[in-house]
Amino acid sequence: MLPLRILVFEDEYPAAERLRRLLAQAAPTAEVLAVLDTVAGALAWLATHPAPDLILSDIQLADGLSLDVFAQAVVACPVIFTTAYDQYALQAFRANGIDYLLKPLKLPELQAALGKLAALQAGSREAQKKLAAAHSSTPHLVSTSPTISIERLLDALPRPQRPYKTRFLVRQGEHLLPLPATEAAWFQSRHDTTTLATLDGRRFVVEYTLEQLEGLLDPGQFFRLNRQLIAQLPAVRRLAAHFGGKLLVELAPAPTDEILVSKEKAGAVKSWLEGG
Repeated sequence: MLPLRILVFEDEYPAAERLRRLLAQAAPTAEVLAVLDTVAGALAWLATHPAPDLILSDIQLADGLSLDVFAQAVVACPVIFTTAYDQYALQAFRANGIDYLLKPLKLPELQAALGKLAALQAGSREAQKKLAAAHSSTPHLVSTSPTISIERLLDALPRPQRPYKTRFLVRQGEHLLPLPATEAAWFQSRHDTTTLATLDGRRFVVEYTLEQLEGLLDPGQFFRLNRQLIAQLPAVRRLAAHFGGKLLVELAPAPTDEILVSKEKAGAVKSWLEGG
């Protein structure tokens, strides 16, 4: 079997070096193709190189979240996330994640994650053999896509069952009020301040970043439309085509700024609205 070709997303030099040392013990024949510390650098690398066999990815990079890489680029290979933050686990598993290791990394945990990858690859090869055998007898009924079995195996992995946030404590004058998350229309980040707008038009400042909220809110109900705003489903009134393949999103109540969704994210927004 050929050695693993591994791509690393990590913006802290000591953490990258520790990961190299652990890989040298856990997978001595593995080749680290590159260590990338920014979302922009990761996207550029993926656009100009063949896909690696595995990505080892921190969540926080120098210019944003690595989850933005997986939202903007087609990444077919499995991903093992290595991070100090536990609130992004659900999103990570949806981005081809096969394991989620909390820092500081430990050798047994990395070995177990690589063992899981090997088991998935073995299962994928066996499934592809069965698909090929079936295809020879009924070619019109069977797809021979090389990724179908690994996708099914990834979908079958257990998702972390941590509860979503159901209430926010907001300030109204001198009082603190419990506000159900179901009453939130959207969260907008402007000038390092996050504003919660309710469906009935009230506005409150909350002590969360959008990155934190992404890991706390139910992704079936809430979606991050762009870097500035997370919306809840009932707040979306309509979509309109915009220049360059973008989408213009009309929300109620209306936010301070026009809400545009990038061309790369437009399909995901439509899928979310359709419940797919």
